[in-house]
Amino acid sequence: MKPTRRLTWLVTLAVASGTVAGGLYGARLQATTATTDGQDSDVQSSLQDFTRIYDIVQREYADRVDPDKAIYGPENAAAVGAIPGMLRTLDPHSNFFDPHTFAQLREEQEGKYYGVGMTISPQIDKSGKLATFVQAPIPGSPAFKAGLRPGDVIWKIDGKPAEGLTTTQVADMLKGPKGTVVHVEVQREGYDQPVDFTITRDQIQRPTVDSAFEIKPGVAFIHVNGFDETTNDELTDALHKLDTSKGLILDLRGNPGGLLEEAVDVSDHFLAKDQLIVYHYGRASNEKRYLAHNGNHGEEYPMVVLIDRYTASAAEIVSGALQDHDRALIMGEPSFGKGLVQTVYPLSDHAGLALTTAHYYTPSGRLIQRDYADVSLYDYYNRDESTPTPKSQVRLTDGGREVYGGGGITPDVDVPAPKLNDVQQKLMDHNAIYEFAQYYLGVHKTISKDFESTPDVLDDFAKFLGDEHLNVSSGDLSDNADWLKQRIRYQLVEMIYGDDEALRIERENDPLVAKAIESLPQAAALLQRSKQYVASRGSQLGQP
Repeated sequence: MKPTRRLTWLVTLAVASGTVAGGLYGARLQATTATTDGQDSDVQSSLQDFTRIYDIVQREYADRVDPDKAIYGPENAAAVGAIPGMLRTLDPHSNFFDPHTFAQLREEQEGKYYGVGMTISPQIDKSGKLATFVQAPIPGSPAFKAGLRPGDVIWKIDGKPAEGLTTTQVADMLKGPKGTVVHVEVQREGYDQPVDFTITRDQIQRPTVDSAFEIKPGVAFIHVNGFDETTNDELTDALHKLDTSKGLILDLRGNPGGLLEEAVDVSDHFLAKDQLIVYHYGRASNEKRYLAHNGNHGEEYPMVVLIDRYTASAAEIVSGALQDHDRALIMGEPSFGKGLVQTVYPLSDHAGLALTTAHYYTPSGRLIQRDYADVSLYDYYNRDESTPTPKSQVRLTDGGREVYGGGGITPDVDVPAPKLNDVQQKLMDHNAIYEFAQYYLGVHKTISKDFESTPDVLDDFAKFLGDEHLNVSSGDLSDNADWLKQRIRYQLVEMIYGDDEALRIERENDPLVAKAIESLPQAAALLQRSKQYVASRGSQLGQP
């Protein structure tokens, strides 16, 4: 996994998601609360105090005060304005969106926009200047088809220099109506002159089912990276194409969540009709229950669901529902623990407010939300993996097994993520494999899809480390040869053939996926025992 991916997840969850993650509504809900005369008086008094303070700041502060910055907060800065500051005192997920971030939020919900189709990021180039890099072209997009690669430095757009521009400015220049053309010049490792691309803009769809294939005969693997407006359709299409007769591995690792309705529809594929998927309620909203309307039509192949500490919100709804009904064996690490429902309230000037309006609960009655009282925002999003998962909320699955709430989804089979050794961590910290892949393609220009990291490639890597003055002994490289072969192959394939092809390679060599395949009989037995338990209880109660 590239080091940028974890950062992307954290930024998404902290800025746009939690916000978009888990139970976010697209339209405003009409919710009212009854207040007493005393409460109303307190509110009016507080508002008057705020107005007085703001008036003093506006008149007496040493410099001119920008009202938008004071109220809403400066754009792209760590400081917060009055409204975001107030929201931060409520919970980690209530958030204010200025017009730009609100537009980004809607794009993420819809899963599509018009442009060239690539993610970009600011980085320091080799000359020490801030530049805009191509992080990854979206597979199948115009940028991907044109041949842009991760690591390309955007030099000019339609003849205008990109140096010194923010990523927002660059992104706005790259977007445009369908069918229009944009000319992009990039600087690329191994090329003396900028490389030119003429790209025709199109509708860009960001697939959330980014990997779906048969990992062995009759066993399907599907990875879902988020829940937007197209997720259920993507999953339906994948399931129609794949043979699941011997089982399904549903990978929700790294999934920060998304739209509640999509999580419900995804769960509906695997549960019996009318089974409860999730419910939620809050101080100003009545309880709402979501049931499987279509059901699985009797298709009950064994399932294993993979989760980790970055599995959050809508992804926890799916894994929690399947666990509570004993439909799937949950494997991996305890999930993030985000069980708050945000409602989006559109404001003036295309801004928006995502306000927590309810808590959601799994079918057995578990609250998944982790405790955030007396925890800094940083520590909340960067939970110490050694912190034990709370087991204060004990509930029972359909089959009578104990499950726990209040700290995310606790897996049935706890498998900690493998840790990098010191050598591997050093190479990742220095981005050595990513930079070597750029260097290698600068020399060789391309690779075949079935590329393998031969001993010659490892020799080139060792020489590259020496040229970059990164000291790693030959013995350390030899001891980590298998890991290096896989990581170098993954990085090169991703750069040329895209994330989906690289992810297939990674999953085919993933020890947790291998363990999940071996555990499919256990998942089948879990479902069967649950049916027998439910049937026996019904018999004891005199039900038919």
